[in-house]
This record gives sequence, structure tokens and C-alpha cells, in this order.
Amino acid sequence: MLLGAHMSIAGGVFNAILEGEKLGCTTIQIFTKSSNQWRAKELGEDELTRYHAEQKRTGIYPVIAHDSYLINLGSPDEALLTKSREAFAIELQRCEKLKIPYLVTHPGAHMGQGEEEGLKKIAASLDWIFDHTGDLKSKVALESTAGQGTSLGYRFEQLAHIIELSAHPERIKVCIDTCHIFAAGYDISNEDSYQKTISEFDRIIGLRSLAAIHLNDSKKGLGSKVDRHEHIGKGFIGEKAFGFFMKDKRFEKIPKLLETSKENDMDTVNLGILRRLAGASGKK
Repeated sequence: MLLGAHMSIAGGVFNAILEGEKLGCTTIQIFTKSSNQWRAKELGEDELTRYHAEQKRTGIYPVIAHDSYLINLGSPDEALLTKSREAFAIELQRCEKLKIPYLVTHPGAHMGQGEEEGLKKIAASLDWIFDHTGDLKSKVALESTAGQGTSLGYRFEQLAHIIELSAHPERIKVCIDTCHIFAAGYDISNEDSYQKTISEFDRIIGLRSLAAIHLNDSKKGLGSKVDRHEHIGKGFIGEKAFGFFMKDKRFEKIPKLLETSKENDMDTVNLGILRRLAGASGKK
């Protein structure tokens, strides 16, 4: 069972592996650098060696990365767009050094230029990045969004359109976030609506393109378009829905990752609930 949470890289990227091990994670998500700064400290050889050694020792694989929240690949501001593209290219190259298969990103926000123009700009940004990073093994995973503000990617059709517009569709996958799709209007709270939503994803994008699933409950209701994560079973989605994801045989080999707040050892609590819903015993 590929289950884990987002882990801090404070003190070195290898520390995320060690923290994940303590929680019994079999997969984790990280930032490869500070998420709220443009600059990135170079990954040193000692840090990389320690990271790969700890990953091999623990067997935690895959590690998934998430890009900086400052990046907007759909920005109409040329200076910010250039800065975003360059920063994202660096993050993708960092993933390659860490042998991370997927870099998850919120596609971007159109900031008033209109959705179609924003989607075109995101696809063009991805092509620019691919053209400037060469033939890397690390791929991009477009994350479904809640649709808050002018954020794009809140409909499966938008994610599919970005992939279709790109000259390198083979380098783009998708990440489902349960909070985001629920807030965007996809009901997953009962089994019938869950099956309908997953079937719709498969029809529009294809399950073969699913790289990861973020398991987060939602502080806001269905269709609210508000991106606010809640602990498992404490929000509007409800605990039962996460059992659908945990028991779905189609997702056995898909990394499932928590992105909930960590106060009061809540990762342990949330992971425990998810393991119970999966019918698993013990930490693994």
C-alpha cells in the first residue's frame, strides 16, 4: 500500500525520509526547496548521497515533489512568467537529481486574461520548460485545483486541454486532490457519486495518466471553490469517502498522500484512519 504524507526537508532532504519512516510511510511528498522563496540552495553531493542511501534503506518509494507556491505558469505578467518558468525548470532538474518521478504543480492562474488564454499559456510554459531541461526522466503532474480565484485546472477538461495543447504530452501526468475536486463540484462523498467522478476522470483524462492522489478532507462544502484542507473525517467530504480511495484496486500502485496540518501528531491520527479504512493492520 503506497501511503504517506508531505514531509519537511528541514536540515536536509534526507530528513524527510527519516520522518516518513517514523510514521510507517511507504511513500512521501516533499518540497525540494523552500516553498515560499524563489532562490534554491544547491543540492550538495553529500546531501544527495545521504538522501539516496536513506531511501534505499527504508524502501520509501516513490518520493513525490511539489513545486513552490510562488510559481504561476499561466501568468499574463511577462516578468513573473519568465521567473516562474525558470524556477520550475530548476525544480524539475532537482527532481532528476533526487530521482523523483513526478513534480506536482497547480497548473496556474489566468489573472484576468481569461481561461482559454491561461490554459494556452500554461501549456506553452510547460513546453518551454521541457525544451530547456532536456530529456529528463522526471515528469510533471498537474494537480486538480478547487478553482479558487482565477486558478485553472478545476475541471478535468481543463487538465486534459493543457495536455492536448502541449508538444510533449508524454511528459505530463495528473494528480487528484480530494479536497480540491470536491470544492470544484465533483461529489465523492458517497459510493455512487465517487464511481461517477472516477469514471468521468477516466473518460476525460484516463486513469493511466494518474500519478498521485492527495487525500485531504475539505473545510468547505461541495462546489464552494474554496481550497481549505481538513483532517480526514472532520470535513464535508466525510471519512467514508476515503475508504473508497483506499480500497479501490485501481489505485493500489498510486501514491496516496496526506497534506493536512501536523499539529498534535495529526499525521499519525490521519494515517491510522486511512489504514483502518483500507483494512490494513499495523503501520504498513
